[in-house]
Amino acid sequence: MEFLCMGLSHRTAPLSVRERLALAETQQVELLRRLAQAPHEALLVSTCNRVELYLASPDVARARAGALEELARWGGPETLEHLYEHRGEDALVHLFRVAASLDSMVLGEAQILGQVKDAFERGQGSGAVRGELTRVCAAAFGCAKRVRTETAIGRSATSMASAAVALASKVFDGLGDKTVLLVGAGEMSELAARHLKQAGASRMFVTNRTLARAEALAAEVGATARPFEELFSLLTQADVVVCGTASPLPIFTQENVGAVGKARRFRPLFMVDLAVPRDIALDVGQLDWVHAYDLDDIQKFVADNAAARVEEAQKAGVLVAQEVARFVRERAVRQGVPVLAQLRQRGEAIARAEVERTLSALGDSLDDKQRKSIEAMARAIVNKLLHEPTARLRAVGPEHEGNRLAGAAAELFGLDESTPPNKQGPNVLIQGGKG
Repeated sequence: MEFLCMGLSHRTAPLSVRERLALAETQQVELLRRLAQAPHEALLVSTCNRVELYLASPDVARARAGALEELARWGGPETLEHLYEHRGEDALVHLFRVAASLDSMVLGEAQILGQVKDAFERGQGSGAVRGELTRVCAAAFGCAKRVRTETAIGRSATSMASAAVALASKVFDGLGDKTVLLVGAGEMSELAARHLKQAGASRMFVTNRTLARAEALAAEVGATARPFEELFSLLTQADVVVCGTASPLPIFTQENVGAVGKARRFRPLFMVDLAVPRDIALDVGQLDWVHAYDLDDIQKFVADNAAARVEEAQKAGVLVAQEVARFVRERAVRQGVPVLAQLRQRGEAIARAEVERTLSALGDSLDDKQRKSIEAMARAIVNKLLHEPTARLRAVGPEHEGNRLAGAAAELFGLDESTPPNKQGPNVLIQGGKG
């Protein structure tokens, strides 16, 4: 199996492109099931800042062609202009860095690990993530935990939600006397609500299409929940609006926001959009009294803060390299074992056939002791013949030399490395063999 990563992120694609690939969960599962027909496996990581496919396949060219077709189908052909690719070990390094938040827009933010874990669970649930990607993800999660434990990258880090709140606080020189309206009650809104509370926002409204979720979030942060039908009435009161819904279309347009301008006497309105696709239409920012920001704007704001975490990111990069190297070593061991097992099974099969042929030719002329002696001789020949190559393969270990020798053994003896060894228990004839 080879690994391939294809995707686009805040580094390669503007928000207008990323939001085309913001698929609903059912669409993600549909895409995964098409790409992960056995033996292929697929993992889709889709956040507001990245859409990435991780593929494990014995035919990586075919897997790549399928992924390109799917990405173009969902995002349009122009989406392909923004793609990047990583293959083999580079794909592993990229996934480990993503999970450890070293490729995030806000370096060290904690949210991405939960998002990758969600993607993993969705992949497993749809049957697209099986043995190979399960092992890769487990190693990536372990690496992320180590990075967070052994470096300070997460201690001074911020999230997109906290960056948005910091930006609002900067614009108004504090939020203590401002009215804040949170639209949406999902994960991003929850984070924003907590940061708003920490920033001193004392008058907050939460509205959501499902009122119960708005009430739960409001109770947590000391805000007031209101029905979604009151959205534009609340807009007349708000100084700050933070959006984070899953709406496929903008909730706020120039027309409906402009309609409340007179009622609010054209007081300045700060609107920040944390959603992908966007909740706030682009032209809302053209209203004189509205200051509208989206994720790309926040990216510019947080860029200045990234420098403070560069040193910790370098330390984390070393840990990622160590963890990827360990995973590759362990994988090589797993791949080497079938060659040894197949080699022994091949020897056992030959010995068994020859013993049966010899005993059949001799008929009833042998007693039980003589029969056992012939079987023991066959067993000894196989064990002695395989002892040296087996010991040699184990001695060189799982590094490149080990891979080379395992491959050579498979080639010389006509073994298929992709075929698992027979799970049947050891053959009676060869029991007790060494090597």
